[in-house]
This record gives sequence, structure tokens and C-alpha cells, in this order.
Amino acid sequence: MNRSTENYLKLSDGRQLCYAEYGDPAGQPIFVFHGNPNSRLLWGVIPGSPFLTNVRLIAPDRPGFGQTDFVEGVTTIENWPNDIVALADSLGIDKFAVFAPSGGGPFALACAWKIPERLTSVGIFASVGPFIPETDKNIAAPIRMMWTKAPKWPGLFKLQMKMFAWLARTYPKLYIKMVLKEFSKTDREVYERLNIAGFIRPDRNEGYRQGGIGTWYDAMIPGNWAIPLNEIKARVYLWQGEEDISVPPSMGHYMAEKIPNCEAEFIKGAGHFWIFEHLPEMLEKLVKGD
Repeated sequence: MNRSTENYLKLSDGRQLCYAEYGDPAGQPIFVFHGNPNSRLLWGVIPGSPFLTNVRLIAPDRPGFGQTDFVEGVTTIENWPNDIVALADSLGIDKFAVFAPSGGGPFALACAWKIPERLTSVGIFASVGPFIPETDKNIAAPIRMMWTKAPKWPGLFKLQMKMFAWLARTYPKLYIKMVLKEFSKTDREVYERLNIAGFIRPDRNEGYRQGGIGTWYDAMIPGNWAIPLNEIKARVYLWQGEEDISVPPSMGHYMAEKIPNCEAEFIKGAGHFWIFEHLPEMLEKLVKGD
């Protein structure tokens, strides 16, 4: 079982991309993009054994998280597929799947839009989508405020995220108390039952390594949505918990309607943390397809 958690690729413009590998080195490759404020380490701290014996997970840090460079004015979600192609080429991988939860979802959709010829399938869980009147329903107040204010006052919000990153790394219990307000009762119960606070901290600290710049950029994406969903040609599997208030079902329904080749599953009684107990079945779907 491969668990190489710190590998580096120097991109053509000089930026550094850091990635981890998990699972079966000879298995079907799936590139997995973490959420926010996570890192490449997320996939290695999930309890139990979330990896399938026939799957090779390649887990890059997204820009501004962990050890992947973020260069303001250069780093954009539209450029992310180029970085993934460069990483795949460096590993000798031609065809691959991509999977992403939450804040990583838009980056998976960017790949579905830009590089469908390289993809075998695409999976997103509780993916962030466009923040528009049709999707502004049943969202936790802190999340709504973030998506509303970040594009209007980017400088102020960048400072706020820097403070959040410091708080998470310095006073984790206080940080968790604040962040749990963004989650439903269903998610808070799962958080306690699985002791997520106990295993997620190393990943979260790595996610905040660069002082929250990745979190800042992520917050700008929903209100400045740049991916034409109706132009996506790749097959997309979408999973969404109906009890999620961090990324509401309204976003999932909107994207499922707009993406031409989308198979959607809306899960009753599930929230944002459903992934921690159901990752294998989603990965298996990407491997097997229909």
C-alpha cells in the first residue's frame, strides 16, 4: 500500500506543486482534490481503510494549500487542469479519473470542462457551485456571508482568513467551536461520533500552512463562477447530502440540471461529513462506471 505523502513537481512557469500518493501503485489512477481548508494529507487521515485495492490515488495540494504555490494573478481555477495534465504526464499517466469534495469540486469540474479527453470519469461530493439566487437556499449564515463578502472586499477577507489560519494552528479548540456553527445537527453528530477533531488536525494545519491564501481564493469562486457547466462534456457523478447546510442541496440540484451528462444522487439524512464513511463506494463508482 503506497503512502508517499510528500512529492514535488516543478511546473513549467516555476511554480511548485506538491502531491501525495495512496492506495495501489498499480491500480486505476484517480486524482483527488481536497476540500477547504484541507491538504493532500486528508486522504491519509480518514479512519479505517478508505482505499480500494485496485485504485491509485494521486492527491495534489490545491494552490495556496499545503505546499503547492499560489501566485496571485497567475493561479486561477481555469489553469488548474493544465497543472493536472503536467502532473499526470510526469507520472506517465494518460487516462485518469478525478474526484473532489466540497471546495475541491469546482477544480474537478474545471478538469471536466477543459480536459475531457484525458478523463475516464469525474466525481464530486457536496461540491461548491455558483452562488446565485437559485442556489442561495438553506445555507449556514457564516458561509453565506463569506461567499457574499469575499468578492466585494477581497483585501479585508484575505486578512480575515490569515487570522483564521493562525487561530486554527494556535487555538484549535476555539477554532473548532467557531467552525461547527457552519454545519448541520446531522454533521455535528457525525463529527462527535467519529472524533473528526482527533484525526483531522494534521491535515488542517497543513492546509493552513500558507496562512489561508487558498481559503481566500476558494471563497471568491462561487460568486465569480467561471466554469460553463453546460459545456462540460465529461461524464460527471454527483453526490449531495440533503442535510448539508455548508454546501446546500440547492447547489447540487442546480449543477445536476446544467451539466449535460450528469448522474446525481441526493442522499437523505446525509450531511457534509458523509464522505468520511462512504468514500470507498464513491471511488468504486468512478472505477466501474455504469
